[in-house]
Formats: sequence, structure tokens, C-alpha cells
Amino acid sequence: MLIVRIPVFLLGLAIVAGTLFSAIRTFVLPRSANDPLTRIVFLILRRIFRIFARRSRPYAERDRIMAFYAPVGLLTLPPTWLSLVLIGYMGMFWATGIEPWPRAFRVSGSSLLTLGFEPVEGLFQTILAISEAALGLILVALLIAYLPTMYSAFSRREAAVTMLEVRAGAPPSAVEMISRVHRLARLDRLTEVWVAWEAWFVDIEESHTSLAALVFFRSPQPDHSWVTAAGAVLDAAALVASTVNVPRDTRADLCIRAGYLALRRISDFFRIPYDPSPARDDPISVTRQEFDEACERLASQGVPLKPDREQAWRDFSGWRVNYDTVLIALARLTMAPEAPWSSDRALPPSRVSRLP
Repeated sequence: MLIVRIPVFLLGLAIVAGTLFSAIRTFVLPRSANDPLTRIVFLILRRIFRIFARRSRPYAERDRIMAFYAPVGLLTLPPTWLSLVLIGYMGMFWATGIEPWPRAFRVSGSSLLTLGFEPVEGLFQTILAISEAALGLILVALLIAYLPTMYSAFSRREAAVTMLEVRAGAPPSAVEMISRVHRLARLDRLTEVWVAWEAWFVDIEESHTSLAALVFFRSPQPDHSWVTAAGAVLDAAALVASTVNVPRDTRADLCIRAGYLALRRISDFFRIPYDPSPARDDPISVTRQEFDEACERLASQGVPLKPDREQAWRDFSGWRVNYDTVLIALARLTMAPEAPWSSDRALPPSRVSRLP
């Protein structure tokens, strides 16, 4: 019988250790770490939510449904971890002589929930019971302790997204943003925007990879989204750098680089494929006709444009190609509301097959 009990004890220990490492990777480790157990929980829930949030429903209704996806996913993790810990310790209790299996289950449950209705005997079994009770409390405390951290990061993100509506409208548009800034005679003051959003991109890169559930936390307003806001700012910076006839501002370049690096790192976490070194002439989802229409609209608002439209298109495309794939893929992943040049389109046919 000993030849059976030892493997069962080791298997139970492995289940408990794996569960503990899952919690550490999800909430404690201060870096991007894709945990298999957490991923499975969120994927299963996503399939369930997608059934209710099918495309036949109006977007506002789908948005209300998907707003519960990330919170429900987070609240599902502790019961999942506790269930696995209960199963693991049940095997260890059985291996130490607590039989039959139903009694081992009761002992494990009593110890995990610190109820004490099923006593244990012997020093080793007592140590197991105490360690299970401590582990159960730790797993629950982890979620409680990290919720304020997550909501703090969410609040910082959404403050910038909401403020962008003042500059870029709702849904946010790069063309609208440049037009409004020009009407306020502040084209020469855009540096402060690029500096603020460069810091914003750095913040979401850190927070949305170490606490990945934040990616799916939806904005309080249904027509707001951190993905479409990011796309509007990046496109505005790309248009200013390539098309608008103002002195070159390297802060716009730095903002674009910070933006596409942030979107790429978040895409890496979700295993979204993209070309890390795209060529300037690779196809993008924004067509030349859309670019020309944007230029005509800017010109009609009196925005000064560079005379060489062909070179401006090549420069804009050269910037956009760095974030085109990941922007649209993240908009699709988060079911973002429709916004110009981001969630309102599909990738070029040559890239569609690369996405999961």
C-alpha cells in the first residue's frame, strides 16, 4: 500500500505547489508572466461571455455584458485555487492514513476553511492541517490586497482616456484632435500632449502586463476604450510628424515609439503575432484614400500641411506600420467600441492569417 501512498502524496503536493505558483505569477510577480491556470480560467469564461454578447446584440448591450468579464474572472480565481488546494491536500491526508476518501475530503475542507469540524491526529497530519489553513488565508488575502492596486492603475488609465474626449471627441479621432488643437492655436504646444501620453504608455505597459486582467476592464463610458484612445494619439502623433507642416518635435517620435512598444508588450502577453521589424512599405489597414480624405479635412480646417503629399503618405505609413497589427488585434481582443482607424477595420488580407 505504501507504493501507492507515496505517489499520491507527491501528486497532491505538486497540485498545491502549482496552485501557489499560479497565484504568485498572477498577483505577486512584478513582471509579465503568462500563467497557464489563470489563462484557462479566463479563456473558459470568455467563451461563456461571448455566447451572451453575440454580435447580433446592439453594442451597448454587449458592452454591459462584457463589463462583467474581467471582474468575474478575478473573483473566479480564488475558488479555483482553493478547490485545487483542497484536492491536493485531500490526497496528502489520504496518503498519511486518513481513510476513506470522503473523510480525507472532509478533513481537507475543514482545514482549508478553518472550520475545525473534522479533527486530525498525529504531528504530521496536524502540520498539514495548519499549512492548508494558512495557505487558504493567503490565497484569499492576495486578491483582496491587490484589488486596490489594480483599481488604482485603472483609475490612472481612465483619467487620461476621459480627458482625451476633450481634445479628440468620442469616439476619439486623430483628425479631430489635430483640428481642435489648431482651432485653439496650440499646434506649437503639442509637446505637452506627447510627454503626457508617453508616460501613459509606459504606465500601461507595466500595469497591463503584470496585472493582465486590466486589459479587459472596460471604461465607465461605453464609447470610451483605452485601445481606441491609444490608437487616436498614435495616429495624431504620426500625422503631425509626417503631414502637418510644423517644426519637427522629437517628443512626438518618442511618444509613438513608447506607444507601439507598449502595445507590442501587451500583445506578447496574449501571444498575438506581429512583425517586430516591419518594412516602411509594408501594407497597413489605413488606405491611401482614407489618408487623402483626412488631409483634405485637415486642410479645410486651415491646418497647414506639407506640400509633398506622396512623401507625407510614405512617412505616415512608415510610422503606422509599427503599431497597425497590434492596435487592431487588441481592439478585437477587447471588443472595443468602433473608432476611426482602429476598431472599425480589419487587418490587410496578407496579415489576417497571422492572428489567432
